[in-house]
Amino acid sequence: MAVFEYVAIDRAGRRRRGTVEAPTVRDARFNLRESGVYPAEVREKSPGGESAAGRQFFRRVPGQEIAVFSRQLTTLLEAGIPLVQALSGVSEQMENRTIKGVVTDITQKVREGKSLSDTFSLYPNIFSAIFVNMVKAGESSGSLEKVLARLADLTEKQIAFRNRLRSILAYPVLVGLVGTGVAVFVLTIVLPALTRIFVEMSQTLPLPTRILIFTGDVLFRFWWLIGVVLLALIFGISSYVRTGPGRMAFDRAKLKLPVAGKLVLKAAVSRFCRTLGTLIASGVPILSSLDIANKVVGNEVLSRAIDRARQDVKEGANITSYLKKEGIFPPLAIRLMSAGEESGNLQEMLVKIADTYDDEVETTVNTLSSLLEPGMIVLMGLFVGFIVLAILLPVFEMNQVIVR
Repeated sequence: MAVFEYVAIDRAGRRRRGTVEAPTVRDARFNLRESGVYPAEVREKSPGGESAAGRQFFRRVPGQEIAVFSRQLTTLLEAGIPLVQALSGVSEQMENRTIKGVVTDITQKVREGKSLSDTFSLYPNIFSAIFVNMVKAGESSGSLEKVLARLADLTEKQIAFRNRLRSILAYPVLVGLVGTGVAVFVLTIVLPALTRIFVEMSQTLPLPTRILIFTGDVLFRFWWLIGVVLLALIFGISSYVRTGPGRMAFDRAKLKLPVAGKLVLKAAVSRFCRTLGTLIASGVPILSSLDIANKVVGNEVLSRAIDRARQDVKEGANITSYLKKEGIFPPLAIRLMSAGEESGNLQEMLVKIADTYDDEVETTVNTLSSLLEPGMIVLMGLFVGFIVLAILLPVFEMNQVIVR
């Protein structure tokens, strides 16, 4: 049976796009009319790949759009509206063209009899494995609205946390970039003009001036070589990190950093616990939940420890038995997880762990940022002072020579 793309007009006069399966174009048009829409254009999908209209469905969509989609669909389902009508209503409300087209296509597939989770799985760049599996569990348990609400909460919390960190780090990064730009401008543009004047003086220059002139001369003459070396270094490190041993070594090194290592660990544990807790609360089996949650950890050291813990769970042990033995997860997380397993409230404890570590990471980053900002200002002041000193010292010496 062939797959046809169509552009049709519904009874309300709205333009709709989607796909339909049928033996022939004529049958596709007949099926569309039977479903209550009037086809304006019907064409068979190319067997070698998606058409231009279909390719837009596989572009990435901002997480906020997914959260809005989940929230709106939850509201309509809780109001008692059937799934197909609820999907159609959400499609009309979406402003992002990509997600709007995807939801329209999903609506058509669900109308044709496919399950919502199976349809979501056709768009892996938009709906993650977490999303698909939670929706599948919600369909099986009859609690789709609750699962979609949890997905919206999970996505919104992840986005809010990332946005808070970005806003905290924005000022230090901006100051660093401006300082670097000013330094490069002075050393490569301003300094060469002053150097010619100092050389014509035919006298011994102060040490700060000689250091500044040498640094500027190296940057001015060998900027291309420095750029090539930096690019080669970045390419070599990134290539090594993409290998299994390289990734493991890089992630292990991140965890051993003086202050940032604890932040990296807490952020990874938070992602894992929040995802695992949400999956378990949505009815996803524990082994599948561990597999999916393991993919969002973002650290190979922790990921392998979780994978080994999963094997223990498969053999009948609890989650914390192996994690405690590994000694990688923080003691507080192990204690709370163990208490959750004993009391039967593991999902609630996992979410509590995630909230705790999110707050700790944000507080620590806020503190470091408040210390980093004045530190960077002092550092830039010292650098600018050194440049001013290196430039003015020869001028003072030249004035003394003229006075004499």
